[in-house]
Amino acid sequence: MLVNYSSATEFYLLGFPGSQELRHILFVIFLFLYSMTLMGNSVIIVIVCADRRLKSPMYFFLGHLSVMEVLITTVISPVMLCGLLLPGMQAVSLRGCVAQLFLYLAVGTAEFSLLAVMAVDRYVAVCNPLRYSAVMNSHACTSLVACSWVFGFLFQIWPVYATFQLAYCKDNVVNNFFCDRGQLLKLSCDDTLFTEFILFLMAVFVLFGSLIPTIVSYTYIISTILRIPSASGRRKAFSTCASHFTCVVLGYGSCFFLYVKPKQTQASDYNRTVSLMVTVVTPFLNPFIFTLRNDKVLEVLRDGVKRCCHVVRN
Repeated sequence: MLVNYSSATEFYLLGFPGSQELRHILFVIFLFLYSMTLMGNSVIIVIVCADRRLKSPMYFFLGHLSVMEVLITTVISPVMLCGLLLPGMQAVSLRGCVAQLFLYLAVGTAEFSLLAVMAVDRYVAVCNPLRYSAVMNSHACTSLVACSWVFGFLFQIWPVYATFQLAYCKDNVVNNFFCDRGQLLKLSCDDTLFTEFILFLMAVFVLFGSLIPTIVSYTYIISTILRIPSASGRRKAFSTCASHFTCVVLGYGSCFFLYVKPKQTQASDYNRTVSLMVTVVTPFLNPFIFTLRNDKVLEVLRDGVKRCCHVVRN
């Protein structure tokens, strides 16, 4: 550990507490979740790109959401899995820590922006179905997705820069399984109160800025659905939004607990648990959320399996 140094050149990830046997069990569990996450999201990406039946704005957005899920879990999970196999703590270079934190925050910010775009897409589909093709044309969809990616990566440049401009002279052991910003701030010997407050305001801006159009869209969606006279019509309209709504609840629920708090250096065990939800559990669940409740995606998957079986037999 560092003593009387003005900055750190590397950090040590404390990872998960417990015996080596417990860490090996966690390795098997998280390796399974990571593998299934990669496979599930990759399948969605492939079928969205390959099948003409999924050439619509909703599935275009879903494909990009799956790419983001793959990226955000790949930034964290391989490092976490290596740490579970290694005895003791895992060393990460300063550059590696910067890259991991930046990619994690940038992709996460882009994902929240995309979720807001998907909410607006569902609003237009349910509330203005006759204008849907005109409003959500290919140019508009491409521009919205590009803006989500660019905003996510540009918005997180200063927060990451400010985090690593601090002097780390207390210690270089990060009490988490990745370069968690809250734990990094905790290691600094500088006064981080102002930096934490600015980071808190930026987190509020991202989360509430993307949540407000989502809330407004679903307010109009629910109002429109309730006015549909037939029960089957209401179920059909709601089914087009149910998967996205579930994803929103999981994503925003976890990140509100993790980032929307003025003092980000508290409760390392709590942060570790919520971080697992964001980086491991949610990316694992999203492919199932968007496929099991979507008849068209299930139809495409069944046809794909049939074609694969036919090729194998011949």
